[in-house]
Amino acid sequence: MRLRRAIATPLLLLLSLLLSAPVAGPASAAEPATGFHLGETGRLLEADGSDFVMRGVNHAHTWYPTRTSSFRDIKALGANTVRVVLSSGDQWARNDSADVARVVGLCKENRLICVLEVHDTTGYGEQSAAVPLSRAVEYWTGVADALKGQERYVIVNIGNEPYGNTNASGWTADTKAAVRALRTAGFTHTLMVDAPNWGQDWSFTMRDNAASVLAADPLRNTVFSIHMYGVFDTAAEVEDYLKRFVAARLPIVVGEFGHDHSDGNPDEDAILATAQALGLGYLGWSWSGNGGGVEYLDMATAFDPAALTDWGRRLFHGVDGIARTAKEASVYRGPGGGDPAPGCAVAYRVTHQWGGGFQAEVTVRNTTAAPVSGWRLGWTFPDGQRVTQMWGGTPAQAGSAVAVTPASYTATIPANGSVTLGFLATWDGANGRPAAFTLNGAACTTA
Repeated sequence: MRLRRAIATPLLLLLSLLLSAPVAGPASAAEPATGFHLGETGRLLEADGSDFVMRGVNHAHTWYPTRTSSFRDIKALGANTVRVVLSSGDQWARNDSADVARVVGLCKENRLICVLEVHDTTGYGEQSAAVPLSRAVEYWTGVADALKGQERYVIVNIGNEPYGNTNASGWTADTKAAVRALRTAGFTHTLMVDAPNWGQDWSFTMRDNAASVLAADPLRNTVFSIHMYGVFDTAAEVEDYLKRFVAARLPIVVGEFGHDHSDGNPDEDAILATAQALGLGYLGWSWSGNGGGVEYLDMATAFDPAALTDWGRRLFHGVDGIARTAKEASVYRGPGGGDPAPGCAVAYRVTHQWGGGFQAEVTVRNTTAAPVSGWRLGWTFPDGQRVTQMWGGTPAQAGSAVAVTPASYTATIPANGSVTLGFLATWDGANGRPAAFTLNGAACTTA
């Protein structure tokens, strides 16, 4: 994300030849993947071979490090991925290894895939304070202890928008060098690389050199990220750019986009529709806390998930949006990692009711022979009821959808045992009971 206008250029209107460089294949099948990796057609796969399509948002953690509830709120709205802004310490306060480990823990606790990015590279060559990708590599190697062993949960986005519009042709060599340096340092994670031109690649530098960058990765495990703002203001431009990558079997995601911007009006409907049609990932900018004249890009007003903006409602609840298309990563659904998909039964009853308010009780029973820890319970109210207070858990509510994470004393549901939550809520006109409940994304039976 940047706060200044990209320089318009006739190159945007020119057509290029399809990428002709040979596409490097995936790592040898004799070496099982330990985390995310690329399939033969350029699809992003999980360690178990499941196809993974990112559906999520960006969160400005480095500027708002105390807003840790945002991870829970983003998940409650249906996202499967969060792209987290970090700093190498060159432009903003450095996020050290302990903080990076905390962020990864928050992602895992909330069953999100973490895309971690260094923001200090933004607009290098044009923005005077920006640092090169080599400096981002130094940062990643400095926090490597927080990332090793997290390949199933973390994608390393080397540097945000690593070139502005000046000398953008340097992107190719610098990106190859950064990828090789991280592999030499022992990183086996999927790497993500942002485009130049403030992320928007109007010069087609990334598009026309992506195959050679992927070939330079010894693990053949690099994903390309395009940021779509004013340069992508028509459906034709959106479709042409993304379809060229798909045709060439090169992995591409929309790492940032918005519904409006100072450099033009991006076609967010086309971005969402095209990504869905092609099965490509997208990450909207951004959850909350924008400044510098782009406050309109906030999805949640003042980090409040109950106060979504028009942009937030469009991205989460609209056609081709997150709630309708996101699928949780298989690492969280088992087998092969994360908590197993639980067997569960839920009993819901209203214990007291009065004009405009009521008290209810929810009992969650684990019907398996193993305890369930770090759970998340979800339901949707049929009549717009709103939770005002809860004991036994912490609620996050967006519209009629409620997601509950446990209190310390209900954090584990014993094998063949149960926990009980209580809450106060408001109602107006009707107070119907929820029709269905999920535990860690799996449907529960109801009593």
